[in-house]
Amino acid sequence: MNNWTGSVLPSAVCRLLFVLLLLTAHCSLLTGGARAQQGVDKMVATVNAGVLQECREVCLITYSDLLWQLALQPNTPLDNPKSEDLNRALSLIIDQRLILQEAEKLPTLAPTDKEISDERDELVKEFPSQAEFQQRLLKVGLTSDKLAEILDQRERIEKYLDFRFRNFVVITQKEIADYYKDVYVPRLRSRAPGRIVPTLEEAHGDIEKILTEAKIESDTDAFLDSTRERAEIVMLNPV
Repeated sequence: MNNWTGSVLPSAVCRLLFVLLLLTAHCSLLTGGARAQQGVDKMVATVNAGVLQECREVCLITYSDLLWQLALQPNTPLDNPKSEDLNRALSLIIDQRLILQEAEKLPTLAPTDKEISDERDELVKEFPSQAEFQQRLLKVGLTSDKLAEILDQRERIEKYLDFRFRNFVVITQKEIADYYKDVYVPRLRSRAPGRIVPTLEEAHGDIEKILTEAKIESDTDAFLDSTRERAEIVMLNPV
């Protein structure tokens, strides 16, 4: 049963007012391009909007944010996007915002212009051509400045995950040997019968990298599960 007495009610009211102020401010800041794209951009969710003192737009997720995410995913339809695609994008963006809110506490993680440019070049390579990439951006109203902002956020997220997890990953020689015997060799033989199997020494570097990335992914998932449980995520409009 909810407790609406004491300090709970004022706290809840303050958080609600904060969210409303954030949404009002967002509406007043919409650009002409965004209005042309979708009238008044639909607000989909907030992430810790009533918790963080200075969250700015990083707390608010709009319908445009979902479309921009889909546009940056190769082979994802943009015309009349499916609800499942939109919700998948929403879940991903919520995770990104949760990590970004932590990353912004460490200003030393700010990416350089070159890192952002390199990130853009790598992203373009995932699409059949530069022209198709630009066409997808144009279709959803994703400007070059906004793309640079998104790539800046992605770089901050990557740097934060490296700082928090990669630097502390330890892979033992036993783990590498076990993976070689139990996974690497059987998988290679099943996929390429008759092929000469690399020795443990030859495969050592590749296996270490695989196990490192797996541990980082596992640690990141655990971190996100814990962060989501503590976060104040408010769904404003279904998609």
